[in-house]
Amino acid sequence: MAPRAAVLCTLLLVAAGCGGSDSGEGSKAPGSAPNWPAPPNPMALTKNAGLVPERAEYLQYHVHAHLDVFFNGEGVEVPAGIGIDTSNPAVVSDSGGTGLKRVCGKPCISPLHTHGPDGVLHTETKTPMPNSLGQFFTEWNVSLAPGRVDGYDGVKIYVDGKQFDGDPRTIELSDLREIAVVIGSRPDSIPSEFPQ
Repeated sequence: MAPRAAVLCTLLLVAAGCGGSDSGEGSKAPGSAPNWPAPPNPMALTKNAGLVPERAEYLQYHVHAHLDVFFNGEGVEVPAGIGIDTSNPAVVSDSGGTGLKRVCGKPCISPLHTHGPDGVLHTETKTPMPNSLGQFFTEWNVSLAPGRVDGYDGVKIYVDGKQFDGDPRTIELSDLREIAVVIGSRPDSIPSEFPQ
């Protein structure tokens, strides 16, 4: 019985030591840049964010915020296609970005999404209600909390160039808002305006 217990203990220790975490548990290695592609289950994540997937884009409420993510001063891509079901035949993805070529037969797009890898967060919906940064990070499948992003600690958030000390999940994605997430060392300058 003792050898079996020793083997079980060893297996548990190995599992604990080898397991990575993308759920926000633990810290990431300081020199390891994040790799956060658009997730493969955008409609489920849209619902997790408290949003309702649509079959088309509606422009009655149409705003754009901009998100920059920096890791040790270098930009991290905010990918195209977040909040868009790129496997749907009505969706087109190419070097110009991701969008709809026609109305989808079933829900295929979130009211909050990205078309290109340019950091522009599109809110396009019939409902005049602003979305939040927390909803976007839920759709991106990247955990976000005060001082922390997906296991990286000591993260700083800036809104329109000013440091934000509250819960970043509550930041409203209002039109032309500039948000910067800084992991590790700062870039040479913090963006303060929506890029033109």
